[in-house]
Amino acid sequence: MSRFHSYINSAKEILLNYTGEEPFGSFIKKFFAANKKYGSKDRKQISNLCYCYFRLGQAVATMPVEERILLALFLCSDKQDAMLEALKPEWNEKVDFNFEDKCKTAGISLQPADLFPWIAELSEEIDPKYFVSSFLVQPDLFLRVRPGKFAAVQDKLQKANIVFHKQGDNCLALPNASKIDEVLELNKDVVVQDYSSQRVGEFLNNIESQTSNPTLSVWDCCAASGGKSIMLYDHNNNIDLTVSDIRESILANLRKRFNEAGIKNYKSLVADLSRPISPILNSPFDLIVADVPCSGSGTWSRTPEQLFYFNEEKINEYAALQQRIVANVLPHLKKGGYFLYITCSVFKKENEEMVSSLQGNFQLELTRMKILKGYEKKADTMFAALLRNPL
Repeated sequence: MSRFHSYINSAKEILLNYTGEEPFGSFIKKFFAANKKYGSKDRKQISNLCYCYFRLGQAVATMPVEERILLALFLCSDKQDAMLEALKPEWNEKVDFNFEDKCKTAGISLQPADLFPWIAELSEEIDPKYFVSSFLVQPDLFLRVRPGKFAAVQDKLQKANIVFHKQGDNCLALPNASKIDEVLELNKDVVVQDYSSQRVGEFLNNIESQTSNPTLSVWDCCAASGGKSIMLYDHNNNIDLTVSDIRESILANLRKRFNEAGIKNYKSLVADLSRPISPILNSPFDLIVADVPCSGSGTWSRTPEQLFYFNEEKINEYAALQQRIVANVLPHLKKGGYFLYITCSVFKKENEEMVSSLQGNFQLELTRMKILKGYEKKADTMFAALLRNPL
C-alpha cells in the first residue's frame, strides 16, 4: 500500500510544479530524466495518475490533490486497478459502472458542464454528453497504411504480437502505448495519423470529380510535419505540391518525413500567414489546404492538460487568427479552385461561423462541410469544409 501512496505523492509533486506552459508529455519526461530513481513501471503508473487528474478539467478543483487523483483514476478506469483495490476497494468493485453511477458511488455530483464549461460554444452537431465523456478515455493510436503496404504491415504487426483492428480501408487502430517504431518503417509503411485526420481525405474526392486539370497545383499552407501532404500525395501523386509553415524547424521535420515517405518533388517556404505574404511560386493554386492553428479542443482527450488550463478568451483569439490567415491565403486561390479548411476544434466560432465568413466575405461556394466525430471512435474530433472559388 505504501507503494501506491508513493505514486500519488510523486504525481502530486509533478502536478504542483507544472504550469501548463509546455506540453505535459515534454515536462514529465524532463522530470523523470532528472529523477532516475523511477523505473519504467513507476513512470507508467505516475504518468497515468497525472493524465487522469487533468481529464477532470477544473471539476472538483477545491478537492485536495491526493483525493482528486484517486477520484480521477476511478472515473477514468474501465477495469479493476491494483491501486483502487488497495486504497478504495469499494470503488474498484464498480469500476465498470457508467459515469453517473460512478459519481454516486464516490458521493459527488458532476455534470458534463463541470468538466467542460464551454458547452454553449460547441458546434451544433456535437453531442455534449458523449463528447465530454470522451475526456475520460485514452484515445487509440491510429495508423494510415500507405498504398500497397497493407498486407506487409498486417503481417509485421501480427508477428510482433501487436493487437490492432481495421478502422477503415487503410486505417488501423492500436492501443495507444503500442511500440511500433521497431516493427514498422514510419512514413514509408505507415503514417501515424488520427482517424479523423485520415477522414479529411474523403473531401478530396469532391475535388477530382469536378476538375479537368490533370495536374493539380496544391498549397498545404499550414503543413506542420506534413501528414496531410503525404496523404494528398498518396491520394494523387500527380500534384505540384507546395508546403509552408511559420518556422524553419517545423519544415525541417517535414523534409525528414518526406524523405522517409519517398516524396521528393515539392517546394517549401517559411511563411507567417497572419501577415500579407509575398508572391508564391505556382500561385494561384487549384487547391489550398489550410489546417489552421486552433484551440485544439477536439484533441483534448489526447492532451488533457489543455482542457485543464484552457481559457475561454482563446476561442476568440484563435478565430481572429484564422480570419487573418484566410484573408492572406485566399488571394492565391484560382478561380474555380478549391479551399479545404480544417480545424481540430469543436467550437462553432472556429468552424461553422468561419465557413459563414468565407461565404459572406469571400463569396466562396460551400461544397461540403462536416464535423468528424472522433469521440465515437476513440479518436480526435475535427472539422472540415471544402469551398470553391466561383469562376
